[in-house]
Amino acid sequence: MSTANPSPLWEPTDEVVAQAQVTKFQAWAAEEHGAPSDGGYAALHRWSVDELDTFWKAVTEWFDVRFPTPYARVLGDRSMPGAQWFPGATVNYAEHALRATETRADEPALLYVDETHEAVPVTWFDLRRQVGSLAAELRDLGVRPGDRVSGYLPNIPQAVVALLATAAVGGVWTSCAPDFGARSVLDRFQQVEPVVLFTVDGYRYGGKEHDRRDAVAELRRELPTLRAVVHIPLLGTDAPEGALEWSSLTSADVEPVYEEVPFDHPLWVLYSSGTTGLPKAIVQSQGGILVEHLKQLGLHCDLGPEDRFFWYTSTGWMMWNFLVSGLLTGTTIVLYDGSPGYPDTGAQWRIAERTGATLYGTSAAYVMACRKAGVHPSRDFDLARVRCVATTGSPLPPDGFRWLHDEVRDDLWIASVSGGTDVCSCFAGAVPTLPVYIGELQAPGLGTDLQSWDPSGKPLVDEVGELVVTNPMPSMPIRFWNDPDGSRYHDSYFDTYPGVWRHGDWITVTSRGSVVIHGRSDSTLNRQGVRMGSADIYEAVERLPEIRESLVIGVEQPDGGYWMPLFVHLAPGAVLDEALLGRIKRTIREQLSPRHVPDEVIEVPGVPHTLTGKRIEVPVKRLLQGTPMDRAVNIGSVDNVELLRFYEELARQRG
Repeated sequence: MSTANPSPLWEPTDEVVAQAQVTKFQAWAAEEHGAPSDGGYAALHRWSVDELDTFWKAVTEWFDVRFPTPYARVLGDRSMPGAQWFPGATVNYAEHALRATETRADEPALLYVDETHEAVPVTWFDLRRQVGSLAAELRDLGVRPGDRVSGYLPNIPQAVVALLATAAVGGVWTSCAPDFGARSVLDRFQQVEPVVLFTVDGYRYGGKEHDRRDAVAELRRELPTLRAVVHIPLLGTDAPEGALEWSSLTSADVEPVYEEVPFDHPLWVLYSSGTTGLPKAIVQSQGGILVEHLKQLGLHCDLGPEDRFFWYTSTGWMMWNFLVSGLLTGTTIVLYDGSPGYPDTGAQWRIAERTGATLYGTSAAYVMACRKAGVHPSRDFDLARVRCVATTGSPLPPDGFRWLHDEVRDDLWIASVSGGTDVCSCFAGAVPTLPVYIGELQAPGLGTDLQSWDPSGKPLVDEVGELVVTNPMPSMPIRFWNDPDGSRYHDSYFDTYPGVWRHGDWITVTSRGSVVIHGRSDSTLNRQGVRMGSADIYEAVERLPEIRESLVIGVEQPDGGYWMPLFVHLAPGAVLDEALLGRIKRTIREQLSPRHVPDEVIEVPGVPHTLTGKRIEVPVKRLLQGTPMDRAVNIGSVDNVELLRFYEELARQRG
């Protein structure tokens, strides 16, 4: 992908730059902390990584973070893994998330939308009241700081209340979406041994009701540490025997009592996709998430009390936790529970319109699906309030940038962002004061020394390398659960470059300071010593109307050869004949290079994904190398296991 685009797709106006929170922060930090007053974002970013301690101190002051017990210093130990942030300080995440109640009690904190697309508000006052009531009940149930509390819940207000009540008492929250099967949930929850389980009787998706009572019964049987189960009757059924009713736990008018916990006290456990083994149970801290999300949402996403923040997500994806943190900036957050494309592909745009979303986040895959389906957002919906459309989950292809610019608004701020469950934040992405170039993320995040490295650890500019972060971030995991000696944590990020975080993505840092993501480096395509990103191939191939989705795999052969097949899932009515084969290969050759052209193009019944919707590359590669299914993939982490059997059979045929 070229990094020499001649002109930006979008540039902020002088007024937008002047009004942005990051501009005001820079002027204040220059006066109070010696930050550069000139040089714009690039100078501020350089200062934020060179003067890491001062930068994070400034963030806590700018956002008025309340430390009941003050910190001794900002960064006790800088080493990775094991950095110690704000040692000595106590804090509470839930207290900050509910702080807007003091000034905006009767305004909506949450807007809840189901598949009817009608928005139901929950005010700040009522949210805080429910959290206070539930926190008191959790304490009565014996939940103490450090105890794990779990949710098998869709994206509904009760899930937000349960998370905040758990944080208020110093418990550790963890959640899975109810479309996860019981086995997948147990692979996660059994690791952390929860004492309370919040659950629904079922959920609605795609216009249908899905009863989950059997799955809930299995969870209760297989989680012996549970002291209480709380029933939320989303489908209207009675509570099962021995379960508590949600309504009885949240009806009292009680002010929340916030446990003062150490800065590095665990807030929640998130999980990796677990496609090749047991999911990693990633533990992040109350203080680390608080300050990282204030920076990310307040400065990068430019969110404040006047905004409405909608991101299409489920409780099984880190973007849900990130969405909830919109409350930290006093922002109204939009919770949508339902299919992303029901009753039609334009559903998410309709929700953005009806909720008055100012920042609307979705997946790159949804944007491209809208483009293919001929959706016209600006023609069919009033999106005047949408200032920014943000995308993640996979790189947004150049055609996605162009489509958003042409079909939503030509002055739209398009923020392609990239981070990970591992940090529950972004390494690079949105900056309201910088231009947007097609196919590129605007810049690395403040306080994040993001670089592209070659195998020897040399930084690269305008060349593809490994995504590394050379300094600690507050939201990096404090540890993994079930990893007593820290070896799994170390091996996940620090075994390639000692003391430096290697994330597992191929990136280019351009000479302009923007970032291009090329896909996962752990499923690298490497032909004749040249590394290639799978995302670049997907972007080229999936422009063709006949291709619904694709998957490219590079397989090292026992004889030293290299086999690179491209698997294509065709659109209805399309046929993989010689004409289409020729167009696929010609498209790749012309848009990328002859080296990118696959050895074979193979039609498949579908492309397998993780439960959070990401293409599965590494397990398919293992299957094609002859690894048995039970060792190549964790079955419970895949959206459609039957699709994997195609690749297993193909490996058998190739022998």
